Amino acid sequence: MSSTVFVRPFSRVARALLAGFGCLSLSMLGGCYFVTDTQRMNTEVFAAQTAPTWNQPMAAPPTEKPNKFLGLFKTPFHQTYGMPAAEPYVSPFATPMQKAIYGQMSDDGHTLTAIPLDRVDKRFLRQEVDYPTTERPGTIVVDTKAHYLYLVEANGRAMRYGVGLGKQGFAWQGRGVLQFKKTWPRWTPSDDMVERQPDMRQFAAAQGGLEPGLRNPLGARALYIFQNGRDTLYRIHGTPDWQSVGKAVSSGCVRMFNQDVIDLYSRVRDKAEIVVM
Repeated sequence: MSSTVFVRPFSRVARALLAGFGCLSLSMLGGCYFVTDTQRMNTEVFAAQTAPTWNQPMAAPPTEKPNKFLGLFKTPFHQTYGMPAAEPYVSPFATPMQKAIYGQMSDDGHTLTAIPLDRVDKRFLRQEVDYPTTERPGTIVVDTKAHYLYLVEANGRAMRYGVGLGKQGFAWQGRGVLQFKKTWPRWTPSDDMVERQPDMRQFAAAQGGLEPGLRNPLGARALYIFQNGRDTLYRIHGTPDWQSVGKAVSSGCVRMFNQDVIDLYSRVRDKAEIVVM
């Protein structure tokens, strides 16, 4: 006596689950993984998924208006930092003086947030050090290998600051002068940057540049380096991204904590010599 076996068809949900499981198994066996699909026709969605986001300070400054251009800036938050110079850390604990120096401060109507010192290598904090050199007092020396900037003082001493540089070091090296310096400078993208990122056109020189503020890539101060009377296009400047100090990032000039570049600005004289090595 034969019996008839009725096979109930799979529901749509079951078939979809099985198909998805099969695809997942094949992709894993082939060494592939699913990623977010950004190859879509909706350009707004594509831009939202792929555009870098400006690295926010730990706390929102009480006097700063929200920035409506956050998505337009490349940020070290999405970069892989290079390792700092091979040298052992000093004490991981910040002194009361360091906490005061790098604490919240007001400057020209802007409120700088405190630097989280528990997350910073203490070698890159401002400190006076022994520095025997033939350079005369008042000269700035940038050591690109160690990520230090020295302001030479008398009697073999110097004020040392930590700096961030590009991954390839500092493209310009040699001697120059600090032709001029600015407080809370405007930032203008280069013509090449505008060509690569048309959204930057609104900040071009013809438009007046990006207004000063805590989101401005030049930070609280900028010192402009000239050589033989010509602008090298390199600057010593502050940065809203404290994490880049002491490290190599994808691009950029000499970056300092905003608190440090304010201090350097107050100490350095006009037309001071600078040596980058």
